[in-house]
Amino acid sequence: MKKLYRSESDKRISGVCGGLARYLNIDTTLIRLLAVATALFSLGTVVFLYILASILMPKEHYNSYPEGYEYY
Repeated sequence: MKKLYRSESDKRISGVCGGLARYLNIDTTLIRLLAVATALFSLGTVVFLYILASILMPKEHYNSYPEGYEYY
């Protein structure tokens, strides 16, 4: 069963987009571009949801990386 975590290895601000991209198995850049685009047009709603997600989502543990994941 997949779990949603804030990414510790693929983060720019708090790891929400990196964790969501890993959970949905899509590219992190796509999630980040979508988040920025919707934040510009949502009058602050996406920013509020991002902050809320960074508070509520647990941090990723280093032993939860998928098999074959490259560490840098």
